[in-house]
Amino acid sequence: MKFRLIIDKEKDEEIVATVKEENSLTQRIEALVMEYNGTDKILAFGEDDVIFLSFDEIECITVCDAKTYAVTHNGEQLRLRRRLYELENIVPSSFIKINKSTLANKVFIKKFVTTFSGGVDAVFQSGKKEYVSRRCFAEIKRRFISK
Repeated sequence: MKFRLIIDKEKDEEIVATVKEENSLTQRIEALVMEYNGTDKILAFGEDDVIFLSFDEIECITVCDAKTYAVTHNGEQLRLRRRLYELENIVPSSFIKINKSTLANKVFIKKFVTTFSGGVDAVFQSGKKEYVSRRCFAEIKRRFISK
């Protein structure tokens, strides 16, 4: 197998793979290419500054008091000027919906714990906890745990 990457800023992006037959590797490559939306960063607003925040730094995106916030892995909350449904369409596939107002980066989820009342919380590496709705947890189990 050969691999060739040509970077030419003058040309439109195109990805071509020539293979003898389709297999699990080619399917994963296709899925990776198709889910990439061309950006790895989003504009975020702190108290006194505006930064380009990488999706890799975001632990979760949550809505509080009708405002959308990105919570970084160091616990910093930055305001985003997009609605959650808009962000669902542009975040990488590592983000999963855990309740109606939160998208979580599964890379930063340390574990799921059951609560005394029978609910489930997602515990992040920073120690932050977020409630996981029953509907979303059923989807998470179907997609990730039962594989």
